[in-house]
Amino acid sequence: MSSNERWLLPDGIDELLPERAASVEALRRALLDDCARWGYRYVIPPLVEFTDSLLVGLGADLDVLTCKFSDRNSGRMLGVRADMTPQVARIDAHSLGETGVTRLCYTGSTLHSASQSTSVGRSPIQLGAELYGCAEISADLEVIDLMLALMTRADTEERHGPITLDVGHVGVYQAVLRHSGIEGDAAATIFDALQRKSLPDLEEATTSSNAEVMSTLRSLVNLHGGADVLEQARSCLAHVPAALAALNEVEQVIQAVKAVHPSVSVYVDLAELRGFQYHTGLVFAAYLEGVGAAVATGGRYDNVGAVFGRSRPATGFAFDLKALMAAARPAVVAGSWVSAPDLKDADLLNAVRELRATGRSVVTALGGTHDPRCSELLVKGDDGWVIRPLNPGEN
Repeated sequence: MSSNERWLLPDGIDELLPERAASVEALRRALLDDCARWGYRYVIPPLVEFTDSLLVGLGADLDVLTCKFSDRNSGRMLGVRADMTPQVARIDAHSLGETGVTRLCYTGSTLHSASQSTSVGRSPIQLGAELYGCAEISADLEVIDLMLALMTRADTEERHGPITLDVGHVGVYQAVLRHSGIEGDAAATIFDALQRKSLPDLEEATTSSNAEVMSTLRSLVNLHGGADVLEQARSCLAHVPAALAALNEVEQVIQAVKAVHPSVSVYVDLAELRGFQYHTGLVFAAYLEGVGAAVATGGRYDNVGAVFGRSRPATGFAFDLKALMAAARPAVVAGSWVSAPDLKDADLLNAVRELRATGRSVVTALGGTHDPRCSELLVKGDDGWVIRPLNPGEN
């Protein structure tokens, strides 16, 4: 290995250099502060857990994405988190054990064994919010409202135009399958065909079903578009009452988003089964024009805490903070930086402390060289240390 190759990072792994790191951190703080204002309490799950805990419940779907290794102390398998949602569900069900509604938010680095798309790396910084203990549609509406409010905070519209909210409901698919009596391998084949929206594969998978079942399942492939899709869906699914109840929830989301976030476009996709293995109701994602992957994803995943001994309804969402920052309006650095002489002067040190206490950035001019980011200079005046402009070329 050459000396240059020693500094290469693994594929899909990146680092944040000062300017980008500062922007991501500023956005992280702003979003978490907003979550707190909505009543969401901050938790910090561990980076590594035993896979017995990390990959149960909804975490089972993350098995292939999780990097695992043996714990030398216990001999058990450890996993580096690929998604923080299962950890927060464990905290709610086991560590906190509260009754009633619990609102939690979190952020931290995650690691994937492979990139999930060409536009997303293997080390997302996840930021999300979860609401436990409420099975009502009002909980889903709250987390969607919060997700869109946080994207508004990031000011993505200036660079990418209005947000598109993609809304689906796995209850529609589940109701159709229960009504048709399809299960086992046949259900898995149909699920795969719907995910790919492949009508030929879907037709092949339903050849042994009766005409009504075939027609209903095929209709799901085309039930996507604007809000008017709901009327078409009600017509196609009139014989499946449970599916109609799910459609009513989708309609409530559309109405709420239009009322509170009128600039957001809503796209309905009733064949969207992302996270089907653990989602139990509404699923949603936020997209921006020119960004290949969803900027935020979420949905309802009731009873997730059952594997931890305490079943709880749950709904929430998560961002990749780095992806959101890339789509956000560039941060504006507030205030100017001040250069201070490299002197051991008590009055100067007091002046520097006072400036920093007020939020000003003060950088010592080591070796008499001013930091290029500084536009002002501390100088000794008749009444103590004062600030004056730093002239171009001045050392």
